[in-house]
Amino acid sequence: MRALIAVFSIAVLIPGAARGDIFKLGGYGKSFFVDTEYPAIAHAFGADENPPPSGSVSNRLRLNAELRPSDRLAIHVSYDFAPQVRDRSMINLGLFALDRFNVTGGYRIDDLHPQLYPSLNDSVGDFSIEQNLDRAFATINAGPADITVGRQAIAFGSARVINPTDVFAPFAYQTLDTEDRAGVDAVRVRKPLGFMGELDVGYLPGHEFHIKEGAYYVRGKYYIARTDATAIVAVFRQNLMLGIDLARAVGGASAWLEAANVWVDEMADPKTVNQEKYFRLSAGADYSFSDKLYGLVEYHYNGPGKNDPEKYYAVLSSKAVSEGNVFLLGRHYLIPGATYQFTPLITGTAEVLANLSDGSVYMSPSIEYNIAQNVYLAGGAFIGLGGGLELNATPASPFVIHSEFGIYPDIFYTSFRVYF
Repeated sequence: MRALIAVFSIAVLIPGAARGDIFKLGGYGKSFFVDTEYPAIAHAFGADENPPPSGSVSNRLRLNAELRPSDRLAIHVSYDFAPQVRDRSMINLGLFALDRFNVTGGYRIDDLHPQLYPSLNDSVGDFSIEQNLDRAFATINAGPADITVGRQAIAFGSARVINPTDVFAPFAYQTLDTEDRAGVDAVRVRKPLGFMGELDVGYLPGHEFHIKEGAYYVRGKYYIARTDATAIVAVFRQNLMLGIDLARAVGGASAWLEAANVWVDEMADPKTVNQEKYFRLSAGADYSFSDKLYGLVEYHYNGPGKNDPEKYYAVLSSKAVSEGNVFLLGRHYLIPGATYQFTPLITGTAEVLANLSDGSVYMSPSIEYNIAQNVYLAGGAFIGLGGGLELNATPASPFVIHSEFGIYPDIFYTSFRVYF
């Protein structure tokens, strides 16, 4: 399979280079300079421990190639090359290290080995080079429908911050690079239906075509009573999801409601069916107060989460986290945010993810400067406030969490981006 991926990529690039009228090559280069400061860890039978801060420099070069040999066929390939330098403590802790590619790994049939340097038999040190073949797909215009086969991005939902129906490769909240969704291997058929409507059917084989690790879905989108209404039925890793997504204009604002109910292991062997289920919902609105000021507010209900912080540890081991890509531990959240354009070239953004169950918050201010055409300089932070972590509190539990965002690290970063 890896050999086929390499041959496919070469077959796309070489003919296209010879015929520049149908071939496009672009991409970007990014550098992230990150300082990560971990919260203190309280010990039940000793002094608090303050882990040292960790630093990293992550670079990413992405090449995007597009070949259109005819009006009915388009072929896309995207490849990431990522050298990075980071403290060994980030490698050892692992949990909050910068995820350059956001690759979940569960919905790719096979893949290139991500580690280019050091060699496969050597452990990763301070310096490493990684790779990612993130796109390799062909889209065929078959007349009544478009058929896309290969590694592609699949994302669902109109909610601005947290999408309950987006279960294949969502971004965690503190992911720094969210420009490109991780590609998954899939066959997807999309057919227009009337005015602004669409029928979308997809199949994701999963790792090495293992049925238990794959997914498939049917999604219908319609325009009804001035509302974009979407319904989705999906099976992923033998879990069944039913979801809805409503979006419409309300006065001068845009409003949305996105919800999903998941039945865990519903499609597994009936003798081992787990009756566990969970519900997630996001509802909110955004509004442009002026040409310079934009604001949003979103409420999120996280059914797999708990109201009691001492029960968060059980959430971490649930299938909602391991298979449903749920990354929050609490039950109720409020997310206000605003963007202000100080000048045509300088934009500031501030957002707060507030856990209403335990009172902790995760703040994410940032500012971006458009230095020149296709060149951007940005800086920002993710700052958590709340109760921390206590180790060895009871023999039955390895640790006690006193709040969700109190155990998150503070992340301070700058980024430099160039597009070509």
